[in-house]
Amino acid sequence: MTTILEQGNISIHTENIFPIIKKWLYSDHEIFLRELVSNAVDAINKLKMVSHSGEYSGDLGDPEIIITIDKEKKTLAVSDNGIGMTADEVKKYINQVAFSSAEEFVQKYKASVDQQIIGHFGLGFYSSFMVASHVEIDTLSYQPGAQPVNWACDGSTEFKLSESERRDRGTTVTLTLQEEEQEYLEPYRIRSLIKKYCDFMPYPIKLEVIEPPKEGEAAAEEKAPEQINRQKAPWKEAPNSLSKEDYLEFYRYLYPFQEDPLLWVHLNTDYPFVVNGILYFPKLKPDVDTTRGQIKLFCNQVFVSDNCEEVIPRFLLPLRGVIDSVDIPLNVSRSFLQNDRTVRRIADYIAKKVGDRLKELYHDNREEYIRCWQDLGTFVKFGSINDDKFKKQVEDILIFRTTWQGTGAKEQGSGETSTEPSAAQVQSPEGDVWQDVTSPSSPTSQTPHPTPSYTTLKEYLERNKSRHENRVFYCTDEVSQATYVELHKKQGLEVLFMDSFIDTHFVSFLEREHPEVKFSRVDADLDDTLLDKEQKSEIVDPTTNKTRSEQIKELFEKALNRPKVTIRTEALKADDPQGTPPAIILLPEHLRRLREMNALLQQQVIEFPEEHILLINTAHPLIQNLVSLNQGAILQSEGQSPSAELATLICHHVYDLALMAQKGFDAEGMKAFIERSNQLLTRLTEKATA
Repeated sequence: MTTILEQGNISIHTENIFPIIKKWLYSDHEIFLRELVSNAVDAINKLKMVSHSGEYSGDLGDPEIIITIDKEKKTLAVSDNGIGMTADEVKKYINQVAFSSAEEFVQKYKASVDQQIIGHFGLGFYSSFMVASHVEIDTLSYQPGAQPVNWACDGSTEFKLSESERRDRGTTVTLTLQEEEQEYLEPYRIRSLIKKYCDFMPYPIKLEVIEPPKEGEAAAEEKAPEQINRQKAPWKEAPNSLSKEDYLEFYRYLYPFQEDPLLWVHLNTDYPFVVNGILYFPKLKPDVDTTRGQIKLFCNQVFVSDNCEEVIPRFLLPLRGVIDSVDIPLNVSRSFLQNDRTVRRIADYIAKKVGDRLKELYHDNREEYIRCWQDLGTFVKFGSINDDKFKKQVEDILIFRTTWQGTGAKEQGSGETSTEPSAAQVQSPEGDVWQDVTSPSSPTSQTPHPTPSYTTLKEYLERNKSRHENRVFYCTDEVSQATYVELHKKQGLEVLFMDSFIDTHFVSFLEREHPEVKFSRVDADLDDTLLDKEQKSEIVDPTTNKTRSEQIKELFEKALNRPKVTIRTEALKADDPQGTPPAIILLPEHLRRLREMNALLQQQVIEFPEEHILLINTAHPLIQNLVSLNQGAILQSEGQSPSAELATLICHHVYDLALMAQKGFDAEGMKAFIERSNQLLTRLTEKATA
């Protein structure tokens, strides 16, 4: 017969505490398993502590936590072989739901669903009542002569504390699940929760399933409990104890079916706060959401959250990996976190470690840094814009792809500054000699697609000081702006490629940082270097009393009939005029940026502006022939002759080609272009066969 040692009421401040616990303690009921397993881990840790202090000399055994599912009884039990509890300790830690100002807690927690309570109020055990109609604790303390006790409660304020027949040190918490919470009797559900919350806890977590015997069959043979957690937390290991494959394997486990990361940063500090973790730089996709974090937050190897948006700097949100810290307050609102001094210091520490890792890679392995830059550059640029401390850390390692193909790039790790850009390198056939693939002596330097070179802004400005001091030519779309880039290259003007999605904002940032430097997109206007100013003065045609340039301008204005398009005539400099385009579109820098800013503020797609400049290259043979064709049409007839119609079609075609280079066509524009092209080709074939 069971002897009742004591019967009474749980000491609490309000009779409404249990309904509040059941409804408000956690937003997800599944959290109960994390809390019970965490308590079991704590019990094992406490036993180790008293053993190390000499208070306990008994055998510790192999620490383990066993989760037992009994489908017939509809129970779920969590057992540990840790420190256990005496009857007095059960009264102290279980019966007294003790926290300061229960009323304040109730009001604060009801006020915002944004707040979560995770283990800091001693309520973890009581999360059991969110899913259970009845909870029992069976425990035996490590203390010599301790008596085993059993505590039971049905979710009301009443409990029973009885003697127990337990013989093994430790604690078992058994939950009789409510009807609507039967999902936690399914092994797959428990495995998924352990993987999510407890996968990296330091002790084996095992699952035992007791199936009810089928009708007409004997009881099923018992199976040994199966370990279901990984147990090892790589971020708790010393960095020098982990290999490259260890880091990659951990990343693949956290983020399956993703490309391998570019590099990683191992965080490990215990002063003035405790932070451990591994952060990975992933390969970024064009549609990456830089406002959503993917770093997993842990506390003592217990999973807490899928993101750390309030803990890490905003510009590092696209990073992936794990941060584990006991110094991050988890029982407060997000707004409090953002203003918490310790959290801000942790964020600064993380940003500094990331900056140090990037600088280390830049100086020690420039080729690898360049190879990763397309993805790394987004982090570095975004961080520079949003964090002054980080900007100062990385301002000397900001690099840009350039059209410059000079030699003499800085030696790896030499520490010497060079005005030449850095070029990626490849291993030679001999296997032990590294050579610059852009070097003229390199056997691969004549390939159709040379390896791109990279340079810093400081190197660019120094290299071009004599040609265009404090002026930077840049390109944002290598395809649509290829004609403009080629014009600059042929005249020896270096162009930087700023073609990532963040560069639209980054150019403005660079201008604020370097107010003396003017940044000009290659299609904004043409530098005087690109124009042939030495052409002899144009002769006025006595028939029309106009120069050839004036005739060309008038011809295009009449043919196109677009008042918002400004026609401008210039002769583009070139050894072979046919190597230059007959016409190009120019988008003035100031107006273009204003349109881009308005589109961004109104969250609209940037449309091609109706107001733009059509620059006609008067040195191109096509334009010169076009003038002759038009003059011939005027001499033949006062009306619209076939030659005049052909000249008009050619004007449209020249304009269409210039628009096409700028991707300036909409659906109607493309349709009209195809129709005019067909007409033009028909006229030309008729003329050729006449």
